[in-house]
This record gives sequence, C-alpha cells and structure tokens, in this order.
Amino acid sequence: MENPPKKERWIIHLDMDAFYPAVEVLDNPDLKGKPVIVGGSRKRGVVSSASYEARKFGVHSAQPIAKALRLCPHGIFLPVRMHRYAEISEQVFGIFHRFTPLVEPLSIDEAFLDVTGSTRLFGTPVEIARKIKDKVLGETGLTVSAGVAPSKFVAKIASDMEKPDGLTVVTAEMVGTFLDPLPVGRMWGVGKVTQEALARLNVRTFRDLRQLDVEVLDRAFGKHGVKMHFLAMGIDEREVEVEHETKSIGHEDTYDQDIMDLDLAGEELLSLSHRVGKRLRAESLKGRTVTLKVKYSDFVLVTRSVTLRSPTDDGFEIFSAVSALLPKTEAGRRPVRLLGVSVSHLVPRGHEDQFLFQDEKKHSKKTELNTAMDSIQERFGKKGIGPARLFKKE
Repeated sequence: MENPPKKERWIIHLDMDAFYPAVEVLDNPDLKGKPVIVGGSRKRGVVSSASYEARKFGVHSAQPIAKALRLCPHGIFLPVRMHRYAEISEQVFGIFHRFTPLVEPLSIDEAFLDVTGSTRLFGTPVEIARKIKDKVLGETGLTVSAGVAPSKFVAKIASDMEKPDGLTVVTAEMVGTFLDPLPVGRMWGVGKVTQEALARLNVRTFRDLRQLDVEVLDRAFGKHGVKMHFLAMGIDEREVEVEHETKSIGHEDTYDQDIMDLDLAGEELLSLSHRVGKRLRAESLKGRTVTLKVKYSDFVLVTRSVTLRSPTDDGFEIFSAVSALLPKTEAGRRPVRLLGVSVSHLVPRGHEDQFLFQDEKKHSKKTELNTAMDSIQERFGKKGIGPARLFKKE
C-alpha cells in the first residue's frame, strides 16, 4: 500500500518593520517621518535600529553611533527602552499564537510560523498572513512584513523583499525562479569573506551556486559548502521549533570612557553580577558556569570562565566568581571599553538538588534575602536596596 502524498508545508516569516523606532513613533507621533535612531551613547554606543528615513542616509544596526551622527547629523537619537519594546512584542506574539501554536521566536520582533495545519480554520496561507498583518496594525498601530513559502529559508528571504509592510508569497513551483537571480550575499552565513571566495569560483548568484558542482563546494568550504548548495535550490527541511532552551543569561556594558582602574572595574562587575542574578531568579533558573567578558580599547575581546560546585542565582556568588577571573585578564594594565558577565549550564530552580555539598541553611537564607531584595526593588526601583558599594558609587 502506497503512502499518501506528503502535505505541502507552509511557513510564514514575520518581521516587524524598524521595530524599535516604530515603537518610539507610536509613543510620540511627532517623530513620524523623521530619521529616528535608537541605540547606545553617542560616544561609544552602537545603533540598535534605525527608521527607514534614517536608513536612506546609510545608517544601519550595529553601526557605531558616532558614524551614524556623521551620516545623519539631524537624526533623532534615542536610548533603547527594552521594557517598552518587550511589552509591545508580547502583544504581537499573542496575535501570532491565535493562528497557530507553532511559533518560533527568532528575536523580540521576528518569528517563524508553521500554518500548514491552520488553513481549515483561517483560510489559505496568504489569507492567514494578511489577517495577521491586519490584526497587528489594528491592535498595535505597527506594520509587519511577511514572507510565505514552503520552507523557513525561503520565507525569511521573502519577508525582506518588499519592506516595509510587505507581503511576498513564494509557492513551491516559484522557488527556483525566485531565488536564482538573488546575490549570494542574501544567504545566511554568507558574509564578505565567503562572498569573495565564491566570486573566485565565479559564483555571484543563487543560480551560479546551485549549478556549481557540489564536490567543488565541498572541497572549498566543507559541510558549509554542501549546505549552501542545497539552500540555493531552496531545500531546507528544518521544522519550526516552538521551544528554544535558554543557553545562558548575561549582561554587558560599553563605557563612554575606558576603564583603567581595577576598583572601578570591580564596581561595574558587581552591578552586572547582581543584574544577572536578578534575571536568573526572574526566569526561575540557576547556573553553574560563570563567564567574564572583557573587551579592550583596541577591540580585542577575551573571555574567562569558571564552573561552580553547585548552580547559583545569587549576585554575590556570581560577583565572587568574576572577581577571581578578573586578574586572569589584562584589566588594569590595558584600557577596557566593555565588561560583561554571563551564567550558563542552566537548570530550573528546584532541580539543583542533584549537586552535592550544599549547605541547606545557608542556601535557604540566601534565597530568602534575594526574594526580599527582588520584592523591594520591584516596588521602589533598583535604588530601593542593593550592595552598599554601588550606592557609594552613585
């Protein structure tokens, strides 16, 4: 008995249009039509996102704010308001989940949806995409661009074709015609170096890439070359993954002026450690591996890690670990522009009993203290309670 034909998959990639600046315009309509640039400090920060009006001047994400200022001196530069963006993001993702439970977040403003099983309730995949776009606009005032295709890879490329407020549909029959003329730079993982290497093989478009003998790509790039060959044909069997396990939790800060003093570096690490601890507790997680990140003024980046005897969500324990790691760097001898603290090898709170040698009484007191601190900060803000050293700093 023959197997029934496999049902064609339909993936929608949804990407909010210039999300951070769009939220700023939503909250302040006077900014509409103006070049809005959201990011860090003017001296050392980078652009997080730019409105389409600012992009016309060459401003883009990950660009130093100082360069964005030169390109667009009349731009409106605003700080990142992550709490507000997260609030709107939750509203938007709530809309996505009305149409399918198969939602894979890629970031705060971007997701894949598998709507293969949703057509009976909500119509064709194209109709579903239109309904989602209409709901997002009607309920948040923001626009989202959509790409509809049989695979994640093609859907993601499609969503970027008609931004802002775009809707691009690529059926299985159209995949080759759609991809062939595109430059290879549109493919994930193909950066400047890979593009230059492909150009030496006379490969500049998706068509060139899929027509090149796969053995040539294998010799030149290994497994990555074979993967590129299949993607150039639109072959991408990855499923929409509903849950992503959190790998690590961390915070980092870039400073307006380089840090040379070890005491000042210690104060910054204390602040970072407590912020990481608070996030771990908020997500009911603990972690065993603590990592210190140091970027010097010449942009050289180093990391140092230590694995603790048992998982922790305590800011003081995290700080103790990174303090021991700091002398293993050149901080104090070389100017430091960035410090970061992260915790990995995470386990859910309550599952840490598998780790031996815990002092239960001490553990319980720390938990009670941290719970009380979180409660006070929730009510009175971060200045309500905290390490005395940080209050002295302020």
